[in-house]
Amino acid sequence: MNQQRIFEVIYIRTSITALWDALTNPDVTQRYWFDTRIESDWKFGSKVQYLRNGELTDEHVILSIKKHHTLSHTFKPLFGEFKSESPSRVTLTMEESGEVVRLTIIHDNFPPESKVFRACSDGWPMILCNLKTLLETGMTLPAYTFLPQSARFQ
Repeated sequence: MNQQRIFEVIYIRTSITALWDALTNPDVTQRYWFDTRIESDWKFGSKVQYLRNGELTDEHVILSIKKHHTLSHTFKPLFGEFKSESPSRVTLTMEESGEVVRLTIIHDNFPPESKVFRACSDGWPMILCNLKTLLETGMTLPAYTFLPQSARFQ
């Protein structure tokens, strides 16, 4: 049985409308997702394309969507060591309580010994912290570079 699964929960002082916009507006995603524009028409079955410097890096398919509540899509990078790997799945759920939104991300259905799993295990926390900082302060985190966890223990 494949036990590779990423589960992240973050609480953001924002509205659910502002969070949804940050997740689906390419001008906003480019600010916190390390210069990546995430583009789609945000309808069931549609493609979700990740573009960096005009180059297509990832292409996903929307599996389910309910505006301001849930978004699930395949996750398929198209570059480097990741391009030969079969798609995994990302599911985002949003719950609003007053001035706070709880964002939960589950990234699962990875193939055995997934390289995407290893990369995303480090990537999701960085992206989510950048998103939270942007929504709460209007600015992203300063540039930073950390070694992946796997490299720290070698």
